[in-house]
Amino acid sequence: MLLKRLFDLVFSLLGLLVLSPVLFLMALLAAWDTNSNGFFMQQRVGQHGRLFKIFKLRSIHAKTHTISAFGEFLRKTKIDELPQLFNVLIGDMSFVGPRPDIPGYYDFLTGEKRKILELKPGLTSEASLKYYDEDALLAQHEDALRYNDTILFPDKVRMNLEYYYNRSFLGDLKIIAKTFFRQF
Repeated sequence: MLLKRLFDLVFSLLGLLVLSPVLFLMALLAAWDTNSNGFFMQQRVGQHGRLFKIFKLRSIHAKTHTISAFGEFLRKTKIDELPQLFNVLIGDMSFVGPRPDIPGYYDFLTGEKRKILELKPGLTSEASLKYYDEDALLAQHEDALRYNDTILFPDKVRMNLEYYYNRSFLGDLKIIAKTFFRQF
């Protein structure tokens, strides 16, 4: 999908240029709030199961490892995800695709479900829209890990497989529009 990559290049570069003052300010505030670097990188599973470093704004205190007050704001508004525009620019991610997970989930998929790994991970997807407030949803369950592993993750896999079989540039634009209007 050459058109998809061209879209990703143009709009990630444009987004980084336009949002760079906001990103800089948010990184400064995150650094002050967490007593650490305002940005951090985390290993994620990407296309073809290849590991890559995802960029985010730091939302966790360096010493206590708890989410800071400003970090809660960053996470709730998804502003902590904006540095991933750089991941899109360099080609590790796309605007639309399955959200990249930490090692131990997507890399253990078997059979037809492994088709998800053929896709470039994205900033947004139908699954990420459905589970927009995943942290709050998990907090409602006594055994959040079990709920994630038995309910949420399998549903995300199902939705991401649907995307795999039905993906199109127009479909991606619809998901981007839904994401944009979800934010505002």
